[in-house]
Amino acid sequence: MPSELLTVGVIGVGTMGQHHARVYDELEGASLVGVFDVDPERARTVAERHGTIAVGLETLLERVDAVSVAVPTAHHHAVATTCLEAGIPVLVEKPVVVDPEAGRELRATADAAGVPVQVGHVERFNPAVETLAEIVEGLSVVALTARRLGPPPARRIEDSAVLDLMIHDIDVVLALLDEEPVGVTGCATAGNRHAGALLEFPEAMASLTASRLTQRKVRTLEITAEQCLVAVDYLEQSIEIHRRSVPEYVEREEGVRFRHESLIERVRVPNDEPLRNELASFLEAVRTGSTPEVTIDDGLAALEIVREIEAGRDDVRATVDLEISHD
Repeated sequence: MPSELLTVGVIGVGTMGQHHARVYDELEGASLVGVFDVDPERARTVAERHGTIAVGLETLLERVDAVSVAVPTAHHHAVATTCLEAGIPVLVEKPVVVDPEAGRELRATADAAGVPVQVGHVERFNPAVETLAEIVEGLSVVALTARRLGPPPARRIEDSAVLDLMIHDIDVVLALLDEEPVGVTGCATAGNRHAGALLEFPEAMASLTASRLTQRKVRTLEITAEQCLVAVDYLEQSIEIHRRSVPEYVEREEGVRFRHESLIERVRVPNDEPLRNELASFLEAVRTGSTPEVTIDDGLAALEIVREIEAGRDDVRATVDLEISHD
């Protein structure tokens, strides 16, 4: 393998994959040598845009040192397995697979081949989250509240709001707390396009909301700790720390008034593109043989909780239906 320049490719150049191609084309130490898509015209369009070529899957795997898999979730397992069996390191977009058992099979395939796999939980590489991780280390976290909301997308998305959107926040929460929840509950409405979940941890709780129905895009995370409140805006890549709130009574001419004074610290966050950070991290793991920042185990941990949320929601629905039928 080359010591510096890695040849890379992208499998699936739709909504997300085309951005992988763009970033690979821009990254130093990477050479985008081809793309593949089941839609040949789309593959040619993206390839021409980034000065590369559209090729068949088998040909692409013969040309690359590493590859991104950005096909629909239902095909992650089959496509990633093909890459691993060819000895090619893979970055597979989130969710890692549809079914946790398929994910365990993929992990076994990767282990047997001795080939690294990184899962595309891109928010881990958001500079705001990277900075937040350093802040949280010194805090006694009590609660986390995440909101990932947006208007209906132009394209059809088969995955539920939990699997498509909330899984990002599940992964971030797991990484920040570095422990598994002891309780998981969830609910959803509007054909699973708007969903909520509550994760209970030994010393904290996380409340998550995801939606493809709101008319304003929101990507926020608030952390309540005994020492402070930390507010993160993913879109703005900003962090505010509310250190204290001091209540006091103030005498004025019109009478006594009650007020709170608080100290707000605005943390400086680098203005980097999360996807660029993610792909650079993946290629560094490939180049050095180190463990990827987000492993299959990380992807599976988030997926297992997604399935618990959805199963719990279905259990509640089944119980309600049973009670209604008894009535």
